[in-house]
Amino acid sequence: MSDSPPQPSASQDRAALLALLQWQIAMGADEAIGDIPYDRLTAPVPLVPVAAVPAVAAPAAPVMAPPAARSAAGPVTVAPPPALADSLAEAAQSARLVAQTAPTIEALAALVREFDGCPLKRTATNTVFMDGDSAARVMIIGEAPGADEDRLGRPFVGRSGQLLDRMLATIGLDRTSVQITNVIYWRPPGNRKPTSNEIAACLPFVLRHIALAGPRVVVLAGGTAASALLPYSEGITRLRGRWFELAVAGLDAPVPVLPMFHPSFLLRSPERKREAWRDLLALKARLDQTS
Repeated sequence: MSDSPPQPSASQDRAALLALLQWQIAMGADEAIGDIPYDRLTAPVPLVPVAAVPAVAAPAAPVMAPPAARSAAGPVTVAPPPALADSLAEAAQSARLVAQTAPTIEALAALVREFDGCPLKRTATNTVFMDGDSAARVMIIGEAPGADEDRLGRPFVGRSGQLLDRMLATIGLDRTSVQITNVIYWRPPGNRKPTSNEIAACLPFVLRHIALAGPRVVVLAGGTAASALLPYSEGITRLRGRWFELAVAGLDAPVPVLPMFHPSFLLRSPERKREAWRDLLALKARLDQTS
């Protein structure tokens, strides 16, 4: 008789592998970051001395001009797009006059609730102004309230908000250490994209909010927020990860701004989480430098 132990069946092997996979997902390992597995328990491969490698002339690489936002001089200083910030629409002009009268964030929130210049207010259930700590050094600006936000009167409380909470936790932040708002304070019907007139009517309050809060960093979550505050027509896939300095009236110096993917986009396109993770690390590095 053989003394070897009984071998597991194919079904047992499959169950064990599924259990291991489920455990990895529960621990957050839900995405591959390399094409080849790397065993970190093995000894590293010794490096070949430089002198032993024959010198080979490398072909000259073509010289490419760096983007303006990544020039050697550092992040470029910008102002909000004039078409929105200086809109001649009646609602936008009224909002600029009203917003500048707010001496505090609490007063600004009251003025937003009383403002009737944006037609979205007529179809919304609640005014969604902000969440978190009004004195936090990080301000996150998204697009507009969704159904859950409209019902509860708080930004980022639906599925995208839950993902945002998990993203913040990876770099040691939570809702008590950030302030969260949107470029629009009322839910667009059917969660449609806000129009330029609607953004122009709310933008003066957003800019006054930044001036009163004086954050160390502003995160623009998604393309709508980026296009509302940055004078560029590039999409968020090209703007994300690039630092800008945003000049805002009422601030002594421009505030650093980092565009990132909106959490709702990451829910639809989970393959872009790797880029979002790099942006989170860039945000953490900037905060560490200014702490």
